[in-house]
Amino acid sequence: MREVVELGILQFSAVYLLLIVVLAIMKHAKINQTKLLIVGSFRMTIQLILAGLVLTYIFDNRNPLFTTLYLLAMMGFTIKRTLGKSPGLNRQFKIIVAGSIAFSGLSTLAFFVVGIVGQNLFNPQYAIPIAGMIMGNTMTGVTLALKSFSDSLKSQRAKVDSLLNLGATPQKILLPYVNNALETALLPTLNNMAGMGIVSLPGMMTGQILSGTLPMTAIMYQIAIMIVICTTVCLSSFCSLHFGYQTLINNRNQIKLIGEE
Repeated sequence: MREVVELGILQFSAVYLLLIVVLAIMKHAKINQTKLLIVGSFRMTIQLILAGLVLTYIFDNRNPLFTTLYLLAMMGFTIKRTLGKSPGLNRQFKIIVAGSIAFSGLSTLAFFVVGIVGQNLFNPQYAIPIAGMIMGNTMTGVTLALKSFSDSLKSQRAKVDSLLNLGATPQKILLPYVNNALETALLPTLNNMAGMGIVSLPGMMTGQILSGTLPMTAIMYQIAIMIVICTTVCLSSFCSLHFGYQTLINNRNQIKLIGEE
């Protein structure tokens, strides 16, 4: 297959002209998010260029230490963003969420890179891009799980109190909310998997094909990584919820909802 066509500065810059269409529609629809679009596009550009420079250095100087530091930074940012989008968690709950993301992400990454691809875990060519896809989807999944769990409990506080007064155990009361939140976390990934190949061509597969990889090789990689992503989202959300909800129960079998003092 032919190698990918390299984009020059002028070719690359031309793509920003498409944002004029977005700005025009936003102005017509009176959507007051022009600043967010411009700032977001600028930040995206700067952040990705910086990431590209760092990755170029790591790829040119293949040192396990550099790969490890990059993976730790990626994981730390994922945990920080997830906890930042989930206000009101107690300290124990936060530790459980952080541990769940770290354990799930590292376990599935190691399984894929070492067990499936047969490469060293610290090979940046595989570890870094795969970890990026895993962590991005995990952040979304766990955030959805925690938000769904918290919102459901708050909206049905009266029902929870009534069940407690009737003698139901906190575990029996909270488990249905935990399971519903887990379903909410999984749905985007499951829907994405169901429509893949017909509704959409995923980014990893498209990138590999553009870089000259044979389509069937790209497809096998994409199927494998989607299963890895689904497993990571499921495992991290499950551990966060099933171990985390127990921190809401005190020694008097009372339930303290997320965000309550």
